[in-house]
Amino acid sequence: MAAFESLANRLQNVFGKLRGKGKLSEDDVNEALREVRLALLEADVNFKVVKDFVAKIKERAIGQEVMKSFTPGMVVVDIVNKELTALMGGTQSKLARSNRPPTVIMMVGLQGAGKTTTSGKLAKMLLKQNHRPLLVACDIYRPAAIKQLQVLGEQIKAPVFALGDKVNPVDIAKQGLAHAKEHGNDYVIIDTAGRLHIDEALMDELKRIRAETDPDEVLLVVDAMTGQDAVNVADSFNKQMELTGVVLTKLDGDTRGGAALSVKAVTGCPIKFAATGEKTDALEPFHPERMASRILGMGDMLTLIEKAQETIDADKAKEMERKLRTAEFTFEDFLEQMEQVKKLGPLDQLLDMMPGMNKMKGVKDMKVDDKQMGRVTAIIKSMTIEEKRKPEIINQSRRKRIAAGSGTNLQEVNRLIKQFEEMRKMMKQFSGMLGPKGLKGGGKGLLGKMGKGFKFPFG
Repeated sequence: MAAFESLANRLQNVFGKLRGKGKLSEDDVNEALREVRLALLEADVNFKVVKDFVAKIKERAIGQEVMKSFTPGMVVVDIVNKELTALMGGTQSKLARSNRPPTVIMMVGLQGAGKTTTSGKLAKMLLKQNHRPLLVACDIYRPAAIKQLQVLGEQIKAPVFALGDKVNPVDIAKQGLAHAKEHGNDYVIIDTAGRLHIDEALMDELKRIRAETDPDEVLLVVDAMTGQDAVNVADSFNKQMELTGVVLTKLDGDTRGGAALSVKAVTGCPIKFAATGEKTDALEPFHPERMASRILGMGDMLTLIEKAQETIDADKAKEMERKLRTAEFTFEDFLEQMEQVKKLGPLDQLLDMMPGMNKMKGVKDMKVDDKQMGRVTAIIKSMTIEEKRKPEIINQSRRKRIAAGSGTNLQEVNRLIKQFEEMRKMMKQFSGMLGPKGLKGGGKGLLGKMGKGFKFPFG
């Protein structure tokens, strides 16, 4: 969630000051809202959106229920959380589904926003939900656009309908729809052409495809990294195409996040999905309430839990938890855990979802390098079964053999074994802190230990 990092830090500092106050004066609220306004403008949020947003918060925050409450700072944070959620659309906007299949989804947008890739990601998401999507290649202008869609289709095992680049896109869309009806596909995803800018010829073609296929969804794919330009593009497309939703790509990039906060307010179109990476499964339904919670440093445990439920075997997880608690955790278990964590996605994105994690010392530096994880895997796989199960038997000569076998050096092997032992100790202490009501002492003991230069063995 790099998109919101600096905005999140600014807002959390503002509200940190408010939370500590027993009483709030109107001046306190005004001072906080001035900071909020600046933070939003710096994040490239549309000026009018910022003005309306701050006015709404002020109206509610200077109301009686805040001034008389025992924890006025917390009440203001709650108001901001609710207004931020409303600004991004209030609730999750789900994908339409036609009563008479197939459901037709038309993907539109400028060249380079990620339409083709997003079409593939959407098809994969639908496949996971036991649907039968058909991808239709209607971009006959961009070199290799059809080939790119076909390669994606092969990767995710979704059929692609293409008639080459000499047939009119309107005819391709029409025939693709007929093909889907004949072959029992319940979703049709039409990948259309883009341009570097909005022009009449492009819009005319898109309107004709729309008229011919009568789509249930017209989704605009916009690059979140283009900030206010993304909002302007969305506004322009919406006026001509009557969009049903927006997909924000590159939300994991080094962007200020303003597009995500402005697009719904400016266009009235809900953000339906957010793409957070290159992989074919890096597309998530957009939940305004969860995004608001993450921006305000409250975490997003729901998404984390959903990701875990999708990818992690519950019985294995219970057994792993028992092993950690009793310090029976071995290198074999560690390798398995690493595989499970890799399935969940980049570690820095997972940490973003945990409440308060961005305030922890050292967490910012916990970028996990895939190459490093590969080296760790090689070291563990070079151990004998006995060594994996009883790390304490790994003496100097064994370490030399493991280093040679894994293509690493002795220093790396020593470091991994040392860090593994530290992790095992820490996990045992961690399980000791878990009383019946969760972390004792609010987890300060554990977080303190983690703050003292603790590093994950693959960090």
